[in-house]
Amino acid sequence: MGQSLVKNYIHIVFSTKHREPLINQAIENELHNYLGGICNKMECQVLKVGGHYDHIHILCLLSKKVLLIKLMEELKSHSSKWIKTKGDAYANFYWQDGYGAFSVNPSEIQIVINYIANQKEHHRKKTFQDEYRAFLKKYKVEYDEKYVWS
Repeated sequence: MGQSLVKNYIHIVFSTKHREPLINQAIENELHNYLGGICNKMECQVLKVGGHYDHIHILCLLSKKVLLIKLMEELKSHSSKWIKTKGDAYANFYWQDGYGAFSVNPSEIQIVINYIANQKEHHRKKTFQDEYRAFLKKYKVEYDEKYVWS
């Protein structure tokens, strides 16, 4: 084959350290735009960024030139440094070490976009931990509960 053709939609989920509710209305839109900019700069076309007080969701098209782990390193390290420049309230802002990344069927892209867009409504009924466990169950990811949250 003379050409490499790749299309990997990835739904990425990660939280603040200890799930601290640090992503408030004052910073969330700017943070979402910043994270989307990192994705786009790395040729990982962002489709939607959203989240809630203690976590982030990103739906992007993973570039065939970028390893997922490299994208995650860039997202977390650059955004953590950036948010600390936004005032004393963010001086101790950190992301939790781990993350979830789940492949998305192209026929379900709009479903995931809508899901991310409705995070505030969604989290009136379900905690981040319950949401994340549901993703792990849906994607049949084996995990040990004691390591997921530390």
